[in-house]
Amino acid sequence: MSPVTIVVARARNGAIGRGGTLPWRLPADLKHFKAVTMGTAMVMGRRTFESLPGLLPGRRHIVMTRDPSWTAEGAETARSAEEALALAGREPVTVIGGAEIIASLLPHADAVELTEVHTEPVADTFMPAFDPADWREVSREDQPGYSFVKLERRSEPSPSP
Repeated sequence: MSPVTIVVARARNGAIGRGGTLPWRLPADLKHFKAVTMGTAMVMGRRTFESLPGLLPGRRHIVMTRDPSWTAEGAETARSAEEALALAGREPVTVIGGAEIIASLLPHADAVELTEVHTEPVADTFMPAFDPADWREVSREDQPGYSFVKLERRSEPSPSP
C-alpha cells in the first residue's frame, strides 16, 4: 500500500475551519500545502473540494461523498476510505479534509504534516489533537505564529519472545 499522509492546519483550540474556509491567512502554510501535496492523490470530502479555487494542478482529486449522484469534472468519487485508497492505487495519498474524512482515514495514515497555528480562532470545525501514544514528532520548524510539524505513526511494539 502507498504511504498515506494527513495534511492539516490546526489551531491550539483544535479549530481547523470556519464557514468552509480556514480561520486564518497564512501564505507560508499554503506554500507548504502545495509542496506536500504535489504529485499525490489528494483525498478530501465534497465540501473541501467545493471550497477549493478549482482543480489544483499536479494532483489527483479523489472526493469522498455519500451522494451517489455527485460528480465534478476532474474529480474521482469514492464512497468510503477503502474505495478512496483503492482508487489512489500505488500513488502516495494525502488526506486534506475535512475533519470527518481525516478521522475515517487516520487508521490508514503513516504520517501527519501538521501546521500548528498558535492562535485560538472562532471556528465551527474542530479536530482533536493527535494522540502521542500513536504518533511521534520527527521534525519541527517553528515560525512566528505557527509551526510546521511532521508526525510519524509509532510502530507496534514487538511481541515478547
